[in-house]
Amino acid sequence: QVQLVESGGGLVQAGGSLRLSCVASGSIFSMNVMGWYRQAPGKQRELVAVISRAGITNYADSVKGRFAISRDVAKNTVYLQMNSLKAEDTAVYYCKGRNSVDYWGKGTLVTVSS
Repeated sequence: QVQLVESGGGLVQAGGSLRLSCVASGSIFSMNVMGWYRQAPGKQRELVAVISRAGITNYADSVKGRFAISRDVAKNTVYLQMNSLKAEDTAVYYCKGRNSVDYWGKGTLVTVSS
């Protein structure tokens, strides 16, 4: 059983930056894919960014050029660097890992004030 713990959320002004971290209790290399998802109030959870075991990344169109997903395998940590934040980026951000099953963290709240 792998546990994922997110951190780094908070309140930031529009145009600002935040870096989210997701620490796994086990090796992130055991995951085929790790990613960040978000859920805004009243909306469905959506994919933000993913990184495969091979290091291939993919992003939602809404965050391309502003967000960057990365990982530190030695620290079992996946990061989401968020720049040029907009009010519409306000959401709870969740970390997800997938191998034969999906693992989810409990989320971290990001609030962007306009």
